[in-house]
Amino acid sequence: MNIQEVLKKELRVVPDFPKPGIQFFDVTTLMLNPHSNSLISDCLYSRYSGLGITKIVGIEARGFIYGAILAKALNVGFVPIRKSGKLPYLTYQESYSKEYDPKDTINIHVDALSQSDVVLIHDDVLATGGSMEAAIKLVRKCNVEKIYINVLIEITDLNGKQVISNYDADFHSIMQL
Repeated sequence: MNIQEVLKKELRVVPDFPKPGIQFFDVTTLMLNPHSNSLISDCLYSRYSGLGITKIVGIEARGFIYGAILAKALNVGFVPIRKSGKLPYLTYQESYSKEYDPKDTINIHVDALSQSDVVLIHDDVLATGGSMEAAIKLVRKCNVEKIYINVLIEITDLNGKQVISNYDADFHSIMQL
């Protein structure tokens, strides 16, 4: 059984959350299972070790979990991208549309990244691509050397990968649904 098959068995799908018509992919069930948790951590480490990554950028909030785990495993820094009003210092900000809400804004500290950084942006799910595109724009404002992108789950029917395909970034998803 491959990693996708194992994870699909553990993944919880919550219908009509946060509003009717939305299927919410709840990755917390993957974290509850030590085997799934290890599979994800090992997969991320084997994929990204040796690529010269210097910072992991995690998107609030579920992107923090495996992003921080991978940062520790790679012995690199971790940078949070947070919603407005959550970071205490000067920030860059970027707004985007969501599939179930009209608009949201995320932020990164202006001094979190430098031109010499090789960055992996991590999140749990790529749906319509709005939050990931905003995250890419934030990281690009910091003029980093290279960007990698990783998500646990790519919802292929929502075409988020097409939204971010215009950016010079290597994309990988562990599971496609």
